Amino acid sequence: MESLALDDSSSGPSLTSASSFTDRQSSGSQFNSILEPPSYAEAVFTSFDTSSSNGHRSPKLSSILDPCSHSDFLKMWVSDPQKEQELAPNSLVPGGTAYYTYLITTRTNMPEYGGPGSEFSVRRRFKDVVTLSDRLSESYRGFFVPVRPDKGTVDSQVMQMGQFVEQRKSALEKYLNKLASHPVIRKSEELRVFLVVKGKLPLAKSVDVASRMLDGAVRLPKQLMGEVSTDAREAWQPARGGRDLLRMLKELKQSVANDWGRVKPLLVEEDKEFLERKDWVVEFEHHLSSISQQAETLVKAQQDMGETIGELGLTFVKLTKFETEEAMFDSQRVRVADMKNVATAAVKASRLYRELNGQTVKHLDTLHEYLGVMLAANCAFSDRSSALLTVQTLLSDLASLQSRIEKLEAASSKIFGGDRSRMRKIEELKEAARVTEDAKSCAVREYERIKENNRDELERFDRERHNDFTDMLKGFVLNQAGYAEKMAAVWENLAEETNRYARNGS
Repeated sequence: MESLALDDSSSGPSLTSASSFTDRQSSGSQFNSILEPPSYAEAVFTSFDTSSSNGHRSPKLSSILDPCSHSDFLKMWVSDPQKEQELAPNSLVPGGTAYYTYLITTRTNMPEYGGPGSEFSVRRRFKDVVTLSDRLSESYRGFFVPVRPDKGTVDSQVMQMGQFVEQRKSALEKYLNKLASHPVIRKSEELRVFLVVKGKLPLAKSVDVASRMLDGAVRLPKQLMGEVSTDAREAWQPARGGRDLLRMLKELKQSVANDWGRVKPLLVEEDKEFLERKDWVVEFEHHLSSISQQAETLVKAQQDMGETIGELGLTFVKLTKFETEEAMFDSQRVRVADMKNVATAAVKASRLYRELNGQTVKHLDTLHEYLGVMLAANCAFSDRSSALLTVQTLLSDLASLQSRIEKLEAASSKIFGGDRSRMRKIEELKEAARVTEDAKSCAVREYERIKENNRDELERFDRERHNDFTDMLKGFVLNQAGYAEKMAAVWENLAEETNRYARNGS
């Protein structure tokens, strides 16, 4: 049976299972003198489930081993964490700042990465993963982009550094393979650069939050004075990035107006099917959170049951050893043999409970995986709301400019020969209206693109959820039934070995 990783530090919660009894079982010498080795071998049980146990959707083993396979696969492994020092100029930290880098090895047959038989490695730090996540969030708005692991600065201070690094390594591998499983993101240039290009990962200007905020602060006074107009090329980008603080203020004002409902926006969300699906996702997330908590309770109960039966076996082992040393009559020796059988059965059952718990964790971890999907879905819906708010704000700006132009034109027409200052202001406003109209067109196209992405992702979500939950339930039920039969056989054998007590009692 494969060794199962029962703990994983991902962005969402994870099922955990301790194995303290396993350590005692492997280290305790008293088992060797009392229990026969075949008792352990008989307890080994092969799972009915044949899917991968690595916690994420990985390609079939045959596809990975066969470079000529026609099915595309992209698989990453994270290993070899190394501590390095960053000697930043003007750093207040003596000797620089310490950080860890991880070796990311990729194997694929996708043409975007070199075609069949391609395998390459690159070193990255967690900061690079944050950059990758930010880029994907900006470039693939409306998609269910997998959520990256948290920075976990508090956890790194609480737990042992070695344990923290191992958990981060596992979380990064899980995250990267989630990206690889996405049909669109796996082919993105952002992911390809992250996996292929060696050396320092290039940081796009749009990702540098500090410089964007500084740029926005510099532009704001000029915008308020009317020296800088709306840039149509940036209209599709979310305002929350900080490059255009005036846009942020305007969209905040528009959002407040929408909430208060004083004036109905010129454009509203009218896709009733989407709104119904969005409400369904919210309710589904609620039920998913509840059932995942119950899954953790089940895992804990199975763990406690296995440890309790194991402790019972240990206690009978000690009692058997004591009885063996003190036995003087045949009746005592018979009782010793029976207690040895009970101890053996308890150890077998404990081993089976641990194996069952590992299988339970593997299957029910799908619930926690989908909690992460819900986070990605909420971000995708937020992209849609943000894009709609941008369009609403630009439409409001455009209506305001048109109103000001009409008022100035009306006032100017009353003056013979016109008013040069008013005419100049009208021309400026018309130019601003033209730029705003272009910006609105860009924003509308971005909004429509995000809507299409939402639609595609919801359809993919339905397909994959059906398959994933079917596999989860099938594996969970079959393993519960299989291990229950195996445990029943252990106790039935014990009952047959001690059936003379029933005969004597009758």
